Amino acid sequence: MSHLALLLLPLVPLVASAADSNWSTYLGDKASSHYSTLKQITPRNVAKLEVAWTYRAGGMDTNNRSQIQCNPLVIDGVLYGTTPDLQLFALNAATGAELWRFNPTSVKGITKAGVNRGLVYWADGADRRILFGCDHFLHAINASNGQRVASFGDGGTIDLKKDLGRDVSSLSLQSSTPGVLYGDLLIMGMRLGEGPAPVAPGHIRAFNVRTGKLAWRFHTIPQPGEFGYDTWPPNAYQYTGAANVWTGFAVDEKRGIVFCPTGSAAFDFWGGNRIGQNLFANCLIALDAKTGKRLWHQQLVRHDLWDRDLPAPPNLLTVTHGGRRIDAVAQVTKSGHVFVFHRETGEPLFPVREVPVPMSDLQGESAWPTQPIPTKPAPFSRQLFTYDDITDISPESHRHVLERFARIRPHTPYLPPSREGSIVFPGFDGGAEWGGAATDPDGVLYVNGNEMPWVLTMVETKRKGAEPLASGEAIFTQICAACHGVDRQGNKAQNVPSLVGVEQRLKKPDVLALLKTGKGVMPSFDFLTENQRQLVVDYLLGTAPATPANDAGRKEELGGVDVLGTIPYTMTGYHRWLDTNGYPAIKPPWGTLNAIDLNTGEYRWRVTLGEWPELTAKGVPPTGTENYGGPVVTAGGLVFIAASRDEHLRAFDRKTGKELWKAKLPAAGYATPSTYAVNGRQYVVIACGGGKIGTKSGDAYVAFALPK
Repeated sequence: MSHLALLLLPLVPLVASAADSNWSTYLGDKASSHYSTLKQITPRNVAKLEVAWTYRAGGMDTNNRSQIQCNPLVIDGVLYGTTPDLQLFALNAATGAELWRFNPTSVKGITKAGVNRGLVYWADGADRRILFGCDHFLHAINASNGQRVASFGDGGTIDLKKDLGRDVSSLSLQSSTPGVLYGDLLIMGMRLGEGPAPVAPGHIRAFNVRTGKLAWRFHTIPQPGEFGYDTWPPNAYQYTGAANVWTGFAVDEKRGIVFCPTGSAAFDFWGGNRIGQNLFANCLIALDAKTGKRLWHQQLVRHDLWDRDLPAPPNLLTVTHGGRRIDAVAQVTKSGHVFVFHRETGEPLFPVREVPVPMSDLQGESAWPTQPIPTKPAPFSRQLFTYDDITDISPESHRHVLERFARIRPHTPYLPPSREGSIVFPGFDGGAEWGGAATDPDGVLYVNGNEMPWVLTMVETKRKGAEPLASGEAIFTQICAACHGVDRQGNKAQNVPSLVGVEQRLKKPDVLALLKTGKGVMPSFDFLTENQRQLVVDYLLGTAPATPANDAGRKEELGGVDVLGTIPYTMTGYHRWLDTNGYPAIKPPWGTLNAIDLNTGEYRWRVTLGEWPELTAKGVPPTGTENYGGPVVTAGGLVFIAASRDEHLRAFDRKTGKELWKAKLPAAGYATPSTYAVNGRQYVVIACGGGKIGTKSGDAYVAFALPK
């Protein structure tokens, strides 16, 4: 695209300010508000919305395993987004015509993997950049032409596996969610593994946006002499990992505070080698954005054994409490709670109780005896799965679920993982998920919630006493079964393929290469020795086992700890609890959209989100569905959200929750929409990538607007 062509793009007129017309930051602004001051589209005219343009990005996986989770940016009439196969593009935001495209793999030595949820835009005069995270690389791209900015890092790219304080070159690390800017600092998190395999540390880092050089680093697993070090076993920072920010940040620019929501520590479901409270895992941390110094923190899950990551960026908003206007920060959780804190001090604005929870009966484990629960607002997802909650969609469904319910451990919140099977509800994906919540200037929070029970079952790893792992089956059980299942059946809903019959699809060199490099969301297992990889492949292909060499169970020395072989338990896989027809085992609703007044802690409204058309056709009221991706709220009085598995974008009345409009999409919109204006015309755009929970994949971005 030439500079002349860029100059000919539609100009934004003076009828709306640039702040109104643009969607220049991931999730709308640095407060993570998902809010737009545009108000051309209103409850009175929203039913007239029509498709303004559709852009087919290409790069879709024919096996329906690709996704688009990108919340696109729109700046001065140009839309920036990513394709299913992780290319960056720029479009004319009024027409959907492509302007340029950047493919990371066009650069020698650069790889693509994972998903992308958004981008960062930075400008200083004529120097305009898009910061694009893909796999373990961060690229600085010229926003005008799609070329790398040579002055940034190594020719326009930095490797995020560097500057972590220890060698993680063989471990999984991806940049899926964009960082946030504070001045010339780009503050970054990363996506890491959380399984029983070796895991990288989850440090929060700031890089100079001009040069790519590291500016500061905060250790989420404290090192000797740092606050919180005594909440772990000695030297835990040398052998455990995660406690990472994979969801994104919020920044209070006036106060210079960056708010960082962290995930769980590794291993997710057995913490016998990390006994303690485990700061700063599962925390909302307030850091000095300039220096990375901790100002305050609140831990929302102690010694996490349930993969209860803080799933979304926090929201910055202003509320009225006790007659005073208070700048607050709100954090939604997978458990379906909303915690609200004073932004400067971290003091809860609604009381938080420490509630006793059950203890673990797994060898070596010591669950934390209490967990913090806010007294207000009430949870937006149910907290218990009891006999009375068993699905009644049909007599057959009820009977099928009841038979298993009678055998499994009775559910209670924070029931530790067990060999008998423990109900996790809300499930591993929430409650709230990575789409997060929206807020408005009135102090109201809008959040979509899931109500899907999952079952977590632990099994012993294939070890004898303290002997190291020495067989392909043992290694597979420890590091692969959590995703593929101990039966190797995979998990279609999680986009994890079956490995049964893999010998008919792949040859031995292909499987060996996959273990070494990873592919898509599958991490690399390069930390395994060559002989260990051979053993795993022989087990999968059913070929003659390789002769175990002396390194079959070799220790990977990280602080003197055998990181492959010290975990006595693994899980059998991520299993939603479904009935015989594939519906959730619990009574509806299965997905909701909620408006919560954070001034009072009370709900303004709650509605179902999505439907199963075949159930609606039978006369069943809309049940809601699992949903991924967040809402957008506008000054025009609307809440826009896709997220549901039924492949629709919807508009709800912001005041009442009434559904006012919906449009069928080419594939499910598991992303957060963006809204913007060009030449005075307001648009709402959604990435339609599908590909999750067994739905078809897509490659389209669809923009809607009122008729001209």
